[in-house]
Amino acid sequence: MSHRLPALVAALWWGSLTTIGFLVVPMLFAHLPSPTVAGNMAAKLFAAQTWVAVACCLVLLLISRPKQAVAQYPWARAAMVFILGGLLLALLTQFGVAPRIVARQDLRLWHSVGTLMYVLQWCCALVVVWHTLRQDHESPSRPVGPAGS
Repeated sequence: MSHRLPALVAALWWGSLTTIGFLVVPMLFAHLPSPTVAGNMAAKLFAAQTWVAVACCLVLLLISRPKQAVAQYPWARAAMVFILGGLLLALLTQFGVAPRIVARQDLRLWHSVGTLMYVLQWCCALVVVWHTLRQDHESPSRPVGPAGS
């Protein structure tokens, strides 16, 4: 089970981004009485999503290498830049972009920047999912040498 934990955590991160950003928030704007009400609720959901992303990224960082080891697992070496990138994008969106959107400061620009950063974070999470799933297909006990070549 522990070798599947990175894939589960990465899937939680990617799945929550997908659900909030591409399903729930568009439904808010389609079904709530005004864009202001929908926008306020969307801001709260995106803030909660940021903390899900931060938690998932921190867990992935903590489980990226075996205990007492210096080297990371193969999935972590391949995914590390995307874990850190997704974490940075989540925090920058929450603390750099979201306050400007809430303040309605140059709304078109900051909404576009926030959307781009959210999609980039979604892509980072997807790459991390991909790398964590690859570990199940890479057999660490494969024989080495002429018979295993």
